[in-house]
Amino acid sequence: MSWWHRLASPTRFMSYSAWVLPIAGWLAAGCIGVGLALGLFASPADYQQGETVRIMYVHVPAAWMALFCYSAMAASSAGYLIWKQPLAELATRATAPVGACFTAIALVSGSLWGQPMWGTWWVWDARLTSALVLFFLYLGYMALAEAFDDPTRGGKAASILALVGFVNVPIVKFSVDWWNTLHQPASVVKLDGPAIDPAMLVPLLLMAAGFTFYAVAVVILRLRAMVLERKIQALQRQLAEAR
Repeated sequence: MSWWHRLASPTRFMSYSAWVLPIAGWLAAGCIGVGLALGLFASPADYQQGETVRIMYVHVPAAWMALFCYSAMAASSAGYLIWKQPLAELATRATAPVGACFTAIALVSGSLWGQPMWGTWWVWDARLTSALVLFFLYLGYMALAEAFDDPTRGGKAASILALVGFVNVPIVKFSVDWWNTLHQPASVVKLDGPAIDPAMLVPLLLMAAGFTFYAVAVVILRLRAMVLERKIQALQRQLAEAR
């Protein structure tokens, strides 16, 4: 696992992330800009949902990113607990607020979508309830990580919570297949191919790519700030001990 230790080096991370960050930022801006333009002005209205279907171009990618960010948190938490890599724990901390924001966007946009479709802003079905649990898991991780005076103890406790909470990710993803819910089943990722018109699929995928690049850029920004903060704290401790 020497490659993992080299990759997890804060010095190497700062070097690699310096050129990845602007690329991710420009790709995010381009994909989101083109995706929104196509989704709002070029794609057709749905024959059943009408113009309301355009909420999909924000709701669906946000829901995908909510699951993706938590999966990334679980993976980095495992890396921290198994290989004791401090950068992995910082990556989890950096990702948590981003994932929480995507989850909140998915919940709010889902309510805006559901009201005209279902006649109510909220229903306690399996998909919506498990997504709400996912949002609380994000909040719980952030609260637990900051609940200890010792950052190491907070990091370990929060990493365990992130790993345990990962069981909710497949529940969110497959809830519409396992239980009878109001939420419509998957129409993009299917074994027999997407059940969605290309005129809608292209902007949807562009928005998903844009959200992904945006998340990468924001996480890198937050992680770089955390690495610099830890270095400053280490220097301050050295100065205090020297005195």
